Amino acid sequence: MMLEVKNLHAEVAGEEILKGINLTVRAGEVHAIMGPNGSGKSTFASVLAGKEKYSVTSGEILFNGKNLLEMPIEQRAWEGLFLGFQYPVEIPGVSMANFLKAAISEQRKYRHLPPLSSAEFLKMMKEKSKIVEIGSNLTSRSVNEGFSGGEKKRNEIFQMAMLNPCLSILDETDSGLDIDALRIVATGVTRLKTSENATVVITHYQRLLDYIVPDYVHVLYKGRIIYSAGKELALELEKRGYDWLIKDYDNEQ
Repeated sequence: MMLEVKNLHAEVAGEEILKGINLTVRAGEVHAIMGPNGSGKSTFASVLAGKEKYSVTSGEILFNGKNLLEMPIEQRAWEGLFLGFQYPVEIPGVSMANFLKAAISEQRKYRHLPPLSSAEFLKMMKEKSKIVEIGSNLTSRSVNEGFSGGEKKRNEIFQMAMLNPCLSILDETDSGLDIDALRIVATGVTRLKTSENATVVITHYQRLLDYIVPDYVHVLYKGRIIYSAGKELALELEKRGYDWLIKDYDNEQ
């Protein structure tokens, strides 16, 4: 198993948000997590990434057989975990090329691999930039500085392509994107899919899943995954909303 989440409970500022999440992700799979606002979707992504303001109170997360909860943020990244933010941050004064070269150098050092030469790095940038249709006018600028919302999201998928993670967590990557930007970003994610990596897509909308076709769709509600099914579930949620699932769940509690 690539990712095993077992009975995960987590809180922020003393309030319990995640109340017993169980999830298994295997290599080659795409999982979509959907649910109403306030259900815990972004909290789940933040806990996986290791954001410090979230406290895990019980449960277990194994990433390729290793205890993810014992790893600091940077080690999670070096092990192959990538988080695509809902609102990517700007880093003024740091060019994309320098930012990525430093990140890849640290990753390769951790894995006991030799550093890339400048020629190898530039070749990689050229190849990966084609995947997300990103030009040198963006890659030569400071990280996300002055970028539009669509450019920031496209830039994140470019970073994902360069870092080649085992597991990508995409937290509402479709937020604020017009249809053209959505297509470019989602197509880039799809092109990066292999039998050796996996993706967890967190989204409100079925429209993203027209491009990134999931193997499994999970509904998160009140800090728990209350229902899981195949890709057809996303279409049903688009038509019927969440009420039919939520009412059944609430009635059983």
